[in-house]
Amino acid sequence: MKVSFLDFLRQSLQGEGPIHPLERKMAKRWVKERLKKLYPELRIDPDALERAYQELGIEPHEGAGKGACTVYEITLPHADNRL
Repeated sequence: MKVSFLDFLRQSLQGEGPIHPLERKMAKRWVKERLKKLYPELRIDPDALERAYQELGIEPHEGAGKGACTVYEITLPHADNRL
């Protein structure tokens, strides 16, 4: 199958498409597994595990530059008493 140069150029400039919902779920599971390894007490408490995941504040943002794929930013909660 031949692709014209203009079609190739258009495809390369568009970047990646949105993330598939299954990949989003896999990423969430991976983060939760990492949390379980870091904090073993979360293994027996699924509600605390979900709260810990939500407190990370993982939010998708559109990337910039060539490709412009989705980027995930983690905002950690502020701990004023640790200063």
